[in-house]
Amino acid sequence: MTYIAKPTLHHPTLQRNQVGFTRRDYEGKISTLCAGCGHDSVSAAIVQACWELDIDPHRVAKLSGIGCSSKTPDYFLGASHGFNSVHGRMPSVLTGAALANRELLYLGVSGDGDSASIGLGQFAHALRRGVRMVYIVENNGVYGLTKGQFSATADRGSKSKKGAVNTDNPVDLVGLALQLGATYIARGFSGDKAQLVPLIKGAIGHGGAALLDIVSPCVAFNNHPGSTRSYDYVREHNEAVSRVDFIDLAPEIKAEPAPGEVLELPQRDGSVMRLRKLRAEHDPTDRVAALTLVQAMYARGELATGLLYVDPAAGDLHQQLNTVTCALNTLAEAELCPGQAALAKINAALR
Repeated sequence: MTYIAKPTLHHPTLQRNQVGFTRRDYEGKISTLCAGCGHDSVSAAIVQACWELDIDPHRVAKLSGIGCSSKTPDYFLGASHGFNSVHGRMPSVLTGAALANRELLYLGVSGDGDSASIGLGQFAHALRRGVRMVYIVENNGVYGLTKGQFSATADRGSKSKKGAVNTDNPVDLVGLALQLGATYIARGFSGDKAQLVPLIKGAIGHGGAALLDIVSPCVAFNNHPGSTRSYDYVREHNEAVSRVDFIDLAPEIKAEPAPGEVLELPQRDGSVMRLRKLRAEHDPTDRVAALTLVQAMYARGELATGLLYVDPAAGDLHQQLNTVTCALNTLAEAELCPGQAALAKINAALR
């Protein structure tokens, strides 16, 4: 298999961020996905978000499974750490890596086939354990690599390109994440970069398990009349519940805004996410309200996009396990094997 490498030369006038990188420095290889694939738009949004947040690429670890979506980490952050796991097993590999080295930013990229079918158990346990990560699901409702069969997220009644009708009930990853205890949950649309970039930035700055379910239409097998994951359908049925802005290092303001005003949510890294409340009945800090909203809109054939739920005080797996503050992979033999006296003290405490 061959690929075309991008030129390494950059125009000298390209703007650099606070750590000295241009936006081009956050790109990867040239995409081999179908022209017009929504996944490429997601990659571009990740590039933009990381550039705007002044993230050093070597501080990022990107992990994926199998599928069209799992190819995309090759197309962004080419100077970052990367690992392509087997089908559906990305969450457990990411969990192990995050436990070994808490100093990296972990991006888990998956698809609806990878996370909602063979990897559903892995998806559930990673979220309920509170692994600090940005879990991105590029959701198109089909298995694109194997010619467009319905995936587990395909809506009941949706028609395939060949005319077959899906008779199975769908798996709603957002609803599952709300029930499993994820502390940052959002849904975006690959065709709406203005909404998507701030959602990614907010997930990166979050202190716990963040899920981004991104509807990303498959132009080859699921962008036709009758599909509920097509560009036209999503644009017609998408209802944004919030408009998200991201302000770096802003002071915390504690206030309950009225509808139309701004709710400022402090994040664990010191930054502040601004959420403009466009719907009076939706409180993004109310998990039950978020689940009710998602289900009610789905019953009407609509998609709730935007920041659906966030817990500003979220912890992560390291806090729950009370691990040391340094990366576990930096511990030497002296710290890992404190000696016979320490072992005897531990044994005595268990008697």
